[in-house]
Amino acid sequence: MATRARPVIGVLCCNEVAERPVQAVASRFVAPLARWADAAVLLVPALPDTTDVATLVTVLDGLLLTGSRSHVAPHRYDGAPLPAGQLQDEDRDEVALALAGAMIEAGKPVFGICRGLQEINVLFGGTLAPAADAAHHHRGHWGGDYDALFGHGHEVELAARGRLADATGVRRLRVNSVHQQGIDRLGGGLTVEALASHDGLVEAVSARPCGADVLAVQWHPEWDAAFTPASQAFFSLIGAGLRGGTASFHHGGLNEDIDPARDARRRHPEPVGLCQARRGDQRRGH
Repeated sequence: MATRARPVIGVLCCNEVAERPVQAVASRFVAPLARWADAAVLLVPALPDTTDVATLVTVLDGLLLTGSRSHVAPHRYDGAPLPAGQLQDEDRDEVALALAGAMIEAGKPVFGICRGLQEINVLFGGTLAPAADAAHHHRGHWGGDYDALFGHGHEVELAARGRLADATGVRRLRVNSVHQQGIDRLGGGLTVEALASHDGLVEAVSARPCGADVLAVQWHPEWDAAFTPASQAFFSLIGAGLRGGTASFHHGGLNEDIDPARDARRRHPEPVGLCQARRGDQRRGH
């Protein structure tokens, strides 16, 4: 009896330097995809001149935009310059926005973790800004103790009837927090899946614009997936999405509970579905 092939998920690399330029993905992103999403992983180089987006869209069943030590370049969303010392990876920006957009328009799922959530928000026309309450969202530095860095966290409120609440069976989670930027204005067509309990920062989003899932979180479920059921549930949702979205999808979610004035400030004034009205520039070339 033939064994059914696993779906193939692309995992986007970062550009780093280890005595010479390298393509890098933290190993911890890969194992949960194999174990809880039951997927085969294909690493995708963040090299615009050599990455064939059209071919990758035909090969991949889904895409994960990982976390990174770098930030999305502010010119992608007309933002202010980054604070001194914060890194950019413009080649990753280019591949992430082009490949994620093409995958979504082809009706294939796209998922994001940390920087990946921010890339998805920019793709949908949203903006980013430094986290206003920085000490609550990032404590430590990349050259220090990773256990301490990822041990820092806070609580988030999950959307009633949202994807994450359905998958975890709870409305409140304690999550790790290792980010200096966050969503400022929510991209058009995205639904809020979670908010930080202490300051209301958007911590997770979802959408289904072209027949397949878009789901992303600001925290790092891959860090503690080996022993945290909620993180395992996130990767199980990825597995369901790769197989056609067998998990239930609810549109609306926590937006029903958000203060309307605050939501108006966060949300793009005209929600944009990528399949209906792709933005002409997607903040790529200016």
